[in-house]
Amino acid sequence: MAGVIQTTVRRSMPASLLLRVRHRSPGLASCLVGGALAAGLGLAVFTVLVTLLWVSSPYPDSGPGGALHIAASLWLLAHGAELVRVDTLSGAPAPMGVLPLLLVALPVWLLHRAARDTAEGGARADARLVPGRTAWAGVVLGYLAVAAPAALYAAGGALRPSWTGTVTCVPLVAVVAAGAGVWTAYGRPSGPLEQVLGAVLPRGVRHLVLGPDGRPGVAARAAAAGATVLVAGGAVLLTVSLGLHAGETRRAFGRLTEGWSGWAAVLLLCVTLLPNAAVWAAAYALGPGFLLGAGASVTPLGAQAAPLLPPFPLLAAVPDPGAGTALHGAVAALPLTAGVVVGWFVGRGAVTGKGRFGVWAAGRTAGAAAFAAGLSGVLLALLAGLAGGPLGTAALARFGPVWWQVGLATAAWLGLTAAATALTVRAWRLRRTHGRGDRRHGPGRAGRAGRAARAGRAGRVVAPPRPARRMPRPRRGWFGGRKPGRNAAPVAEDEPYLLLDHDADDGDHDGLGNTPGAPGLPDPFPSDDALSPTAHNSRAGRRYPEDAERPGFKEA
Repeated sequence: MAGVIQTTVRRSMPASLLLRVRHRSPGLASCLVGGALAAGLGLAVFTVLVTLLWVSSPYPDSGPGGALHIAASLWLLAHGAELVRVDTLSGAPAPMGVLPLLLVALPVWLLHRAARDTAEGGARADARLVPGRTAWAGVVLGYLAVAAPAALYAAGGALRPSWTGTVTCVPLVAVVAAGAGVWTAYGRPSGPLEQVLGAVLPRGVRHLVLGPDGRPGVAARAAAAGATVLVAGGAVLLTVSLGLHAGETRRAFGRLTEGWSGWAAVLLLCVTLLPNAAVWAAAYALGPGFLLGAGASVTPLGAQAAPLLPPFPLLAAVPDPGAGTALHGAVAALPLTAGVVVGWFVGRGAVTGKGRFGVWAAGRTAGAAAFAAGLSGVLLALLAGLAGGPLGTAALARFGPVWWQVGLATAAWLGLTAAATALTVRAWRLRRTHGRGDRRHGPGRAGRAGRAARAGRAGRVVAPPRPARRMPRPRRGWFGGRKPGRNAAPVAEDEPYLLLDHDADDGDHDGLGNTPGAPGLPDPFPSDDALSPTAHNSRAGRRYPEDAERPGFKEA
């Protein structure tokens, strides 16, 4: 009998392990399938478009095999991989590195959606969140499992991908997009961002990028607004220039191709290149301009004669060669407007009482405006680097804006304008707030707003209350089904937060002097033994920071 009992005890432990493996294996399998499905859908979209254009073309250059090779190459180009054309007249391979920015949106969206849905664990409201590392690694591996044979197949065509760009860009896009999707599924926790910012930014400016409530900081919002104004203004300049050269734009379609199928192909190519043209126009307004070949620069001060280029419709918007006029100089209003927008965001945030300091001093406000201008320069430099590239050899080796020149020009233009605007907005809002507080509480009593305004002018620190966290809304799944909220499902008990471990305790996580586990505050990273045995089966048993702020909440 004792032997039977001992055998039973020995078999119970492997059974428990087998149960855990059986419980976890569908999570990794679904992540692999989700990544492969995202890659397959992207390839299918490009294949359908290229096949339709090939079928409708009256004079196709190749058979269906050539069309499939081009579709695979274009799919890799959407990830940033440079293409190489081998069937040139000179016999030398010609690189084609201009990435249509609109194509990038498709693989990034598919990867983000696949990683988010697989991390959420399914469409059921009580589904358990898949561990972050499992979801991220599974989606990336599944995506690369489809990308590898697609790259091998595309290498046999006339327009083949560069192996250096393929090996570098495709995994990079998969890792970043899938990581963002898993981060979204876990409710966008600020812990990973705080660790990244802590490694690259000093502590004094960290709160300008990421606020204490996990939302973007004042400088981050201002930089995003400035970059948006520049790109949107570039799109407006492009539209105006195309309208002024409408006749040349219309004639370019007829000179480049014939028939409605060819016109549709050229129009589709122009649509995918519209974001690139908007970035080029923004670079033109900032001053550095762009290149139409080696030594052929186009700036507001003047445009040099470009080498022989095809009659492409978007190139009709390029100014004529010669010295610039007052009309060309009027484009300087765009960076000035962007600087005013950045300064307005910073000046408004300097007196709202959010963040580490209630009301900023004048020096801190000007420094925040300059920092936001630098962030805008980084964003524009990144866009300029992606929007240009080579279109051949020799004269066409450099095509588009120079990224570092665009970044420096953006920081210079926006830095001066944003600092002056931020100080003006700050002074105006302080005076308005001070006057409102005096009128509300009488001439002899200054209210809280008046005291905060005077404390800001004196440089003292006013600690604000911690803002409430936003509750997520339900989302729709792949096929229209309603998905649960990001924090609605219980998390796997061995990994409650995303990809990273708990944040290192540096003493002040939120900039208010409050630390996790301090008296009166819930611990945002509870340990497993701090939870009850039923804590992982329902939300009522789990301790979340946002739960303590809900009316009527009682801790178990």
